[in-house]
Amino acid sequence: MSATISNIRPEADQVLVDIADYVLNYEIKSTLAYETARHCLMDTLGCGLESLEYPACRKLLGPIVPGTIVPHGAKVPGTQFQLDPVQAAFNIGTMIRWLDFNDTWLAAEWGHPSDNLGGILATADWLSRTAIAAGKPALTMRDVLTAMIKAHEIQGCIALENSFNKVGLDHVVLVKVASTAVVAHMLGLDRDEIINALSLAWVDGQSLRTYRHSPNTGSRKSWAAGDATSRAVRLALIAKTGEMGYPSVLTAKTWGFYDVLFNGKPFTFQRPYGSYVMENVLFKISFPAEFHSQTAVECAMTLHDQLKAKGKTAEDIKKITIRTHEACIRIIDKKGPLNNPADRDHCIQYMVAVPLLFGRLTAADYEDHIASDPRIDALRDKIVCVEDPSFTADYHNPEKRSIANAVTIEFNDGSKLDEIVCEYPIGHKRRRADGIPLLEAKFRTNLARIFPSKQQQRIVEVSLDQKALENMPVHEYMDMYVI
Repeated sequence: MSATISNIRPEADQVLVDIADYVLNYEIKSTLAYETARHCLMDTLGCGLESLEYPACRKLLGPIVPGTIVPHGAKVPGTQFQLDPVQAAFNIGTMIRWLDFNDTWLAAEWGHPSDNLGGILATADWLSRTAIAAGKPALTMRDVLTAMIKAHEIQGCIALENSFNKVGLDHVVLVKVASTAVVAHMLGLDRDEIINALSLAWVDGQSLRTYRHSPNTGSRKSWAAGDATSRAVRLALIAKTGEMGYPSVLTAKTWGFYDVLFNGKPFTFQRPYGSYVMENVLFKISFPAEFHSQTAVECAMTLHDQLKAKGKTAEDIKKITIRTHEACIRIIDKKGPLNNPADRDHCIQYMVAVPLLFGRLTAADYEDHIASDPRIDALRDKIVCVEDPSFTADYHNPEKRSIANAVTIEFNDGSKLDEIVCEYPIGHKRRRADGIPLLEAKFRTNLARIFPSKQQQRIVEVSLDQKALENMPVHEYMDMYVI
């Protein structure tokens, strides 16, 4: 006979407890974290504004029921939508992720921690407008920056040692968990309620990576994070009603997350929660490209100039070798036909071929009218990726966190160009001094896509002033982005 199964309710899993205690009790004291969060906010919203130029993104935005306007609802930057916080989170989250141009975190699991901003901004704006209507104080942008730092930290620290992609799960599970934690705190949930909300996030259905990989790569990868952060807002609101949680959601034998989805292995942690992730986050500044390719694209831009100086063209090239790290090969080393922009921005051969040919890589270069140029596929066929174990080791080294690539071009006549090596992209912490002015320029460019000059100037003034930004009520900040 089988042993009797105990029905004694267990204590909450320690992972849930640690996250809840962090969002409730940890005080962020790092000036660098707050400054980086300001830059992250600026860049992330700029990426969202650029995405509005793409009909494939715009068609997903707005209320579920056309024409719905929610009193005291959250506003969606660059649009006239005013929505409930769940749908607003989907809208904002989809916008900021659409072009694969927002910040990045690379570890055992990769991801884009600023994806959490969808839930954070939508909730904060709705709470602020509701508070003002009731004669109460609004949240400030300092609250938003704090929530960003903590969401980055939760997502990033879990990602450091735990690979969800290796079991076929998409990294947006961490967006859902991190957003749930900080949104639950913003909503005023107590410790037990936050733990319940987190358990709901872990027990929820989790996204497969099917839409990120050949032969199924598609546009869901551009709205999956919006879906995850909006789902987090929904789950936090459910927990706020007093709905029960599931304390051993991770560790329950047979039915818990570890046994069902993580090969029975518990999560491991490299460090306690603090502000490490925001301080070390990677910005995509120069190219809207999957981050493992950023340094390869930078190498290709240099090689484009060298080819031009030597009077060489793509027809003169026999072979291109990319010396790279393991994660790059696993995610974006792709042969064969590329069916859509989502396919192309996850193919390192495409992202190297375009700058070699044209001396640029922009979001528009993933569209069909560019991809149809036969020279791109001809050059892709000449590109091979080879793992360098030292690059892989430095990628995982917490003191380096490099994303190295090296590119060598061989010609038909047997000659070759010297290998171009780039270990750290312009958005890396080690290149912050070079990167921040470019990040600000990127932001100004994106503002100019949507707003008249006077409105642009007002947004820039606030965005570049740490104190002014932190003290601004959230609803006033969001009103600056209304068209």
